Amino acid sequence: MTFFLQLVISGFALGMVYALITVGFVLILKCSNVFNIAQGHFVMIGGYVGYTFLVTFNLPVWASLLLSIVVAILMGLLIERLTLRPLVGQPLLAVVMMTLALATILEGVATLIWGGEYKTYHGVLPTFTLRFGELSIPPEMTIGLMVSVVAVVILVLFFRYTKLGLAMRATAEDEQVVQSAGIRVTTVYALSWVIASVVGVIAGILLGGISGVMVEMNSVGLKTLAVALLGGMDSIGGAIVAGIALGVLENVAAGYLDPLLPAGGGLANVFPFIVIIVVLIFRPHGLFGLVEIERI
Repeated sequence: MTFFLQLVISGFALGMVYALITVGFVLILKCSNVFNIAQGHFVMIGGYVGYTFLVTFNLPVWASLLLSIVVAILMGLLIERLTLRPLVGQPLLAVVMMTLALATILEGVATLIWGGEYKTYHGVLPTFTLRFGELSIPPEMTIGLMVSVVAVVILVLFFRYTKLGLAMRATAEDEQVVQSAGIRVTTVYALSWVIASVVGVIAGILLGGISGVMVEMNSVGLKTLAVALLGGMDSIGGAIVAGIALGVLENVAAGYLDPLLPAGGGLANVFPFIVIIVVLIFRPHGLFGLVEIERI
């Protein structure tokens, strides 16, 4: 039982990082109806940027984090202004293909600048262990859990209690009404991409401290999509709950199922998606998604 609870606690810490990434994905989807396929690539870039500031330039953690956030803000603004804004009003497929092209470009940039090589900065981020009796969260995951919880809480409070957050929620409900109220929708779009970029970069730094940085880290985008589908594509609260669930499922599968396989692993990355497929068969709109009812 102790082993199971240990897996659950460690999975919870990892799941909060997934939830943080997914909040950025859901935010863009709610505000502009765009599937951001490049969300996982924001995470990859964040990991490499964190490595550059923490290891290459040997800057303090606080300075590296601030500079990484600045890079993320600039990246989000440039992406929205140069690639997405010209496509406003165009078919949805064109916008989705643009995010796919953006993902390829970001992967190419990572390969060009950092060689696409595996980078690590274990022990650079602050580490300490949270203990609950016989249970504990691994030191590398503890800082990820704390930062993710703080970031998610800040985002939730921002959406609920600030004017910009209200404007973003209103844009998600009815874009024409928002425009008639004098709110610039393009500003809301830009802000959503900036937030998605920032949370992606922060998550990349956290995941880089846990498992290192590599180009393949962009595959977390698939998990982000799975989390969004499970929680409900238009639900920020659902993204948080589903992110935690995915992290726990992945960790439990790694602890119990992977050792049973002849090859010694691999099922942990697949098992959560199997569960998600089952859930979506019986609840296609996700656990917390809004069900649209059309009356004739």
